[in-house]
Amino acid sequence: MRTKEIFISNESIADEFIKTYTYPYQVLPNIKEYIIKLGSTLDNNYIKQQENIWIHKNAIVNKSAEIHGPCIIDDGAEIRCNAYIRGNVIIGKRCVFGNSCEIKNSILYDYVQIPHFSYVGDSILGAHSHMGASSIISNLKSDKKPIVIRNGIETLETNLIKVGAFLGDYVEIGCGSILNPGTIIMPYSNIYPLTSVRGIIPCNSIVKGMDNIIRKDDKKLSSTK
Repeated sequence: MRTKEIFISNESIADEFIKTYTYPYQVLPNIKEYIIKLGSTLDNNYIKQQENIWIHKNAIVNKSAEIHGPCIIDDGAEIRCNAYIRGNVIIGKRCVFGNSCEIKNSILYDYVQIPHFSYVGDSILGAHSHMGASSIISNLKSDKKPIVIRNGIETLETNLIKVGAFLGDYVEIGCGSILNPGTIIMPYSNIYPLTSVRGIIPCNSIVKGMDNIIRKDDKKLSSTK
């Protein structure tokens, strides 16, 4: 569950920054400051649109998208119609962030796809990960208490009220799934549609339900209710 185990590629303009932190949730309070600092160093391929908003000249941004800074949109990214970028966001190279999606205080590694009707808050998504239509990352508990990341009987106190999810490289999230606050999904794992996910999902897993998680070699991984 350490940062370097979740994000195994270096495919992000923010990779070095992210990997200075032992745990991924530690990145979240520092995203805004980092974007402002990084933006001032970007070359002429990035066009400063408004205060603290930098968009690469090869990015495609639909005119109906609403973008608030600080924000960096990298080379070849596609921002589709009615996208809402609420600030403190990095969208990586060749990402698709789409139709009626909302994002805040998050970093998308390169080649992430979030095409339709999703919410991403206080999260980091690894390279080549994909969120199916209407999948949602929840970042706040109903009781508004600090998020605790759980791995079986082990717990990690974040001391943060808002923590979303951390998706490793090549993770696939099925349509209509809910990722509960503090969820970590390790690389190359797949989540079935309409699944509510919490805790830490190991690498190379298929999650059909929290009581039905298998390895991709069909070896049973867990069966807990």
